Amino acid sequence: MRILHTMLRVGDLQRSIAFYTDVMGMKLLRQSENTEYQYTLAFVGYGAETDEAVLELTYNWGKDSYDLGDGYGHIAIAVDDIYATCDKIRQQGGTISREPGPVKGGTTIIAFVRDPDNYAIELIEKKAAGQGLEG
Repeated sequence: MRILHTMLRVGDLQRSIAFYTDVMGMKLLRQSENTEYQYTLAFVGYGAETDEAVLELTYNWGKDSYDLGDGYGHIAIAVDDIYATCDKIRQQGGTISREPGPVKGGTTIIAFVRDPDNYAIELIEKKAAGQGLEG
């Protein structure tokens, strides 16, 4: 078994595709419309769905925002150089909601980004990714 994708409901599909491709560096892997049930799906990721987990961006026609609630946490992405990545995201118009620095109570360097729908994305320096909070 493996994780295939995580689905996020988005209020503006083109804006979200632009954020995940232009700002976060993912590729648009595929897109499809369901006219009967009035939604469009776009799958984005860093590699092929056959090899890696991806994001499914779901746009329900006519719905432009969602209440994220308090159950959602974040998506985590490993990056080579967290400081350079945050600078690039900022230059592309992205929002850094937590500047790079050690995680509370640990040494792993993390930062947080917000996507256009306000979903949180945690950036973790690759050298510490998968090693827990201590790094």
